[in-house]
Amino acid sequence: QLQFVESGGGLVQPGGSLRLSCAASESTSDYYDIGWFRQAPGKEREGVSCITSMNGLTYYGDSVRGRFTISRDNAKNTVYLQMNSLKPEDTAVYYCAARSRDYSCSLTPFPYHYWGQGTQVTVSS
Repeated sequence: QLQFVESGGGLVQPGGSLRLSCAASESTSDYYDIGWFRQAPGKEREGVSCITSMNGLTYYGDSVRGRFTISRDNAKNTVYLQMNSLKPEDTAVYYCAARSRDYSCSLTPFPYHYWGQGTQVTVSS
């Protein structure tokens, strides 16, 4: 079964940057769109960004657009999330997930059926 391992989280100061990695157990480029989600304590899981398999389109949530960038390295079976200008509000556990490919990806968790364990991102002074 498709599995993910997230890495790259940690503690950073406001305004800092982190690069998250999502390594898949098998190739996803032909069949899956990949999304990044996050969940802070007491809050619902929030869609951050996603990238499609069919056409490479990318989408971003309003709260991260202009600060975060999603990319895909198919040779490494890895999706990245570059996070710049981090804010305390970005503090959360970040998850990558996969859904069946489509012409566009979704920032709602429901269509995603394969999830990683998450990596903690803490933005604090």
